[in-house]
Amino acid sequence: MRQLKTTLLLLAMCIGYTVQAKVKLPAVFSNNMVLQQKTNAAIWGKAEQGKTIDVGTTWSKKRYTVTADQNGNWKIMVATPAYGGPYKITISDGEELVLNNVLIGEVWVCSGQSNMEMPLAGWGKIQDYEREINEAKYPDIRLLQVEHQTANQPQPDARVTGGGWQECNPQSIAGFSSAAYFFARELYKKKGIPVGLIHTSWGGTIAEAWTSSSMLKGMPYFAAAVNKIEHTDQEKMTQNYARDLENWGKNVLAKDAGLELGKPVWTATAYDDAAWKTMALPSLWEESALPAFDGIVWFRKKISVPASWAGKELKINLGTIDDDDITFFDGIKIGETKGYGETRSYTVPASQVKAGDFVLTVRVSDLTGGGGIYGGKKVLSVISATGESISLDGDWKYKTGLNFKDIPAVPSSSQEPNRPTVLYNAMINPFIQFAIKGAIWYQGESNADRANQYRTLFPAMISDWRKKWNIGDFPFYFVQLANYMKTPGLPGPSNWAELRDAQLKTLSVPNTGMAVTIDIGDGKDIHPKNKQEVGRRLALIALAKTYGEKVPFSGPLAVSQQINGNTVTLSFKYADGGLKTKDGTALAGFAVAGADQKFYWAQAVIKDKKVVLSSADVPNPVAVRYAWADNPACNLYNGAGLPASPFRTDSWTDVTAAKTAVKAGK
Repeated sequence: MRQLKTTLLLLAMCIGYTVQAKVKLPAVFSNNMVLQQKTNAAIWGKAEQGKTIDVGTTWSKKRYTVTADQNGNWKIMVATPAYGGPYKITISDGEELVLNNVLIGEVWVCSGQSNMEMPLAGWGKIQDYEREINEAKYPDIRLLQVEHQTANQPQPDARVTGGGWQECNPQSIAGFSSAAYFFARELYKKKGIPVGLIHTSWGGTIAEAWTSSSMLKGMPYFAAAVNKIEHTDQEKMTQNYARDLENWGKNVLAKDAGLELGKPVWTATAYDDAAWKTMALPSLWEESALPAFDGIVWFRKKISVPASWAGKELKINLGTIDDDDITFFDGIKIGETKGYGETRSYTVPASQVKAGDFVLTVRVSDLTGGGGIYGGKKVLSVISATGESISLDGDWKYKTGLNFKDIPAVPSSSQEPNRPTVLYNAMINPFIQFAIKGAIWYQGESNADRANQYRTLFPAMISDWRKKWNIGDFPFYFVQLANYMKTPGLPGPSNWAELRDAQLKTLSVPNTGMAVTIDIGDGKDIHPKNKQEVGRRLALIALAKTYGEKVPFSGPLAVSQQINGNTVTLSFKYADGGLKTKDGTALAGFAVAGADQKFYWAQAVIKDKKVVLSSADVPNPVAVRYAWADNPACNLYNGAGLPASPFRTDSWTDVTAAKTAVKAGK
């Protein structure tokens, strides 16, 4: 859902290079970068046709030369040593270009949707985020943040933030992927090897958007959509979208009840808001007073300014707002921000600050999902010039200005990411020449209603990336979906359970690993805050399978069932230290069914490294399911404290088997 929230920010994206000189390098090459250790790493770019390019490094005396082809393209393979640095890379066509502070280490691509994208601060505000940010002082961990971008055809370069690679510090990490950071931090603490993270994800996106056309054309569900996208003129799409969006915006201004002839009429302190309702802030309005509401809401809050504050600047802190806001103090506009992840802090000029009662008014516009002034408590505040503060937490007056259901829908963006291939083209293809160690992936929520299709799509995407990088079956480690939504009282079907099962079955693909998170989700939040444990569990897999450490890396995985009368005995691998319940209570989450395919809760008992099941409702069991729900009650762990994956022993038809819809866009 969150991809719509960046619509207005994505109209003018274009491809650029990080270094402006005769020799031009793609965005993945910059100061502070990490090159993969002990390999032949590609360095490439553009120059004048026929120019001789000379490359040297400070880790070796060897020089490399190549001639730019008729299109100005050149590429050199450079041997890299074992980890270390910092080094310099010099690239010259007669005019020298130097990349400084280069490390040799391990490079990991980090991708997926919003739970991979979720930053430490901003809209994420993970568990203990302030402490984690303050302690994030790891100069040997390097960060490359790829910006959101789509393309109908594969692109040679990507757009990145901050001019390229950044050292990990409290400033650079705040807006970076929390799951990726905690993965890298654990690796670095255990191995001491520099880690480079290429973070390229986009919230709310589908797996087929991250898969190439050459792969999807061989899959019947996607072929037609891919062909349409490939033959669509991106420039014309962008022009049409800009025109349609401008017209839609004019319609919004005309229909917003809080505006007359485009001017605000609900912002003055003297305006009578006695008939307005109240809403406690901070909060998302869809979770409180306005469920399923997308549109414009005006908020008002009275502020009493002490005499000692008069004639001095005030700072208004509103935290994060979903999506966009325009803010007024005493009827005068003091700020405007677009984007749900941006922190709002506005200044009231000293000339406008007088003693007495005034009203702060915030016009909030939300396209889809959530909506409102939702930053954490104690963030909403008015701060005086001397540092005194007035909390803005609590009741605000509010009134809706426009329900977007009452006007034509917002135009589909030319940058709409939920189309096959378009994120692969813009956000993966630019990196396939760059040497990497492996990839981590957190995605699936947006494919859950087509979980059966994901059983083939997800392994295909992994195979696709490996073919494109052409470095063999590099490590590909992923996160299984966490628990979310309501906990059911009875066993039943679940799209999310089927998606988790599709992820579990993907472990049959060589050199993959799965971090189970069925115990660290949040029933009320699709973005659980404990990303520390997500990163740690991913790192355990890498430490064991990639770096040869003797550490437990997986919770119990069911490998067989043995039926004896009315009991079923389950055997598990990865039962390190035996099986147990984390809280010492009775096992929960197991259900059994007979040939009628109706599941009932089962009594479950641990015996050695096995689980024995029975149910008075199922005298002749044939199948078992564990943790089979959106948000299951389940508690099976191994001695290492890692949770068992949800599983099924049957192969009965998925409830999502008939769902195969694919969007091609306009």
